[in-house]
Amino acid sequence: MSTKSRFITLCALSWVLSAAASAASVERPLPPVKTAAGSVAGFVLPTGVKAWWGVPFAQAPVGALRWQPPKSLTWAGVWNADRKGPECMQVLRPHDINHYFGEEASSEDCLYLNIWAPASARLGAKLPVVVFLYGGGGTIGSSGMANYGGDTLAQRGVVFVNFNYRVGVLGFLAHPELSKEQGGHSGNYAYLDQVAALQWIHDHIAQFGGDPSRVVIMGQSAGAGSVVQQLASPLAKGLFSGAVMSSGCNFNGTQATLAEGERNGLQIQQRLGAANLEALRNLPADRIVTAQTEFQVGVNVASGIRATAVIDGRFMPRSVREQVEAGSMNDVPLIAGFNHDESVNALMNAQSIDEYRGIARRMYGADADAFLAMYPVQRVEDIRTVAGQVAREGGLEANARSCAQMQAAHAKSKAYVNLFSRRHSYAPGVRIADQDLATVGAYHTADIPFWFGTLDVFNSLRPTRAWTAFDRELSSTMQDALVAFAATGSPSTKAVNWPAWSPANEQKLEWGGAGGTAQVVPVGAARIDWLLKHPAKPVDVAPGTGGNRIGNGPRD
Repeated sequence: MSTKSRFITLCALSWVLSAAASAASVERPLPPVKTAAGSVAGFVLPTGVKAWWGVPFAQAPVGALRWQPPKSLTWAGVWNADRKGPECMQVLRPHDINHYFGEEASSEDCLYLNIWAPASARLGAKLPVVVFLYGGGGTIGSSGMANYGGDTLAQRGVVFVNFNYRVGVLGFLAHPELSKEQGGHSGNYAYLDQVAALQWIHDHIAQFGGDPSRVVIMGQSAGAGSVVQQLASPLAKGLFSGAVMSSGCNFNGTQATLAEGERNGLQIQQRLGAANLEALRNLPADRIVTAQTEFQVGVNVASGIRATAVIDGRFMPRSVREQVEAGSMNDVPLIAGFNHDESVNALMNAQSIDEYRGIARRMYGADADAFLAMYPVQRVEDIRTVAGQVAREGGLEANARSCAQMQAAHAKSKAYVNLFSRRHSYAPGVRIADQDLATVGAYHTADIPFWFGTLDVFNSLRPTRAWTAFDRELSSTMQDALVAFAATGSPSTKAVNWPAWSPANEQKLEWGGAGGTAQVVPVGAARIDWLLKHPAKPVDVAPGTGGNRIGNGPRD
């Protein structure tokens, strides 16, 4: 659909007929909301939640605007926000994987956001706002995915927003000609899209009932990495009041220099057979996507060249770690979380106790005895559990703890740590291509439908889940904590007292573990410290079942 066709300049009757005919989910249309960008017409969902879907926050990044920072957009007339915008150009998903909820339109014209607001939302309501940034390894992902919807959270009193941002080569290409064109900077267009969306939300969300001073940004996996980037970027100052990072809080990650990114860009240009930047801009977008590396659902979908974030001197003046240590990060409360069964290591492939110990000795050498004393295995059936603990504590839990440590050292705001341990309740006999249901636990992304109350979308195309009363109670409790965090800066509720992490009291909240819906448990501080001081050597072993954990599963 063209941008022009989204405008309604006819009479109110024509608008009502158009809105009713174009969106089956419309219960009734809403009067247009006036913003400084233009008027926006939304609709009411069957739940009573108000919705505005497919609102543009920037001009379409096409033609000469491909690989340009996003440009602001205004319009005359009324924008009919009754359907979600297309996802940004990317490789499409197989239909038998866990995260397939139906095909979405794809386009370079993709910079749109979606808003859900409570039935009572109005100008001056000043409701807290939750903004979600999707994951996908930086090459896939969409705000249109059903598990990222905001209907349920909006019913709990927040304004929920998600939006699209450019991904892959189209979102991250750095190039000498681009740097020359853009004042010595290039790359990071995905992150600049995010800043533009956050700026739009800051400037306009009050018109939809939101409070621009209470905006929490939340991301999962690569989306959590995006939140980290926004925490560190001076361009995002003042645009949010809290940050939630699920399976991806890492202030210590390496970032390419602009020069390295430009060399990578020249390699992409060569691979595509383009003479220069002008030729690159004239290539069809689907051809550009074929030049990039894709790793999804446990296999290499395509081998190519990966465009990544760079220290561009504009969005990111220096590394995230340097920004944090200099006290230049955005000082807001944060939540750093991870899932129980999303990390992987070589120990998980052991088929016997002797093999487990043998792999440990190859990984830790002279320190193996100390390692085995901390992570002993007495029964074969315990190997996967103990190996998973090693992977978790040496990986994402260590990263989350490090974020809390650096927050305590360099910021005034509090940090909260959480672990999600609930295995989804699968329907009997179901098969999912990218999961081994015999071994899958709380996999990468497993927490997101609980945070958002979108459990039932997993049965929208075929029955894959048989949710229990406990699942729904857990989801309700987690939603309440997220709403509380957006409203007050603390995730504690009447039902759950969630203590902030501190160096003197290293605690995390476990969701859905053996202790019930929520239980405060210690961070594995001593074991994490040991693992960080004794990095494991890489070990080649036969692959395990895979498909359930980060590194073997989908990057969402």
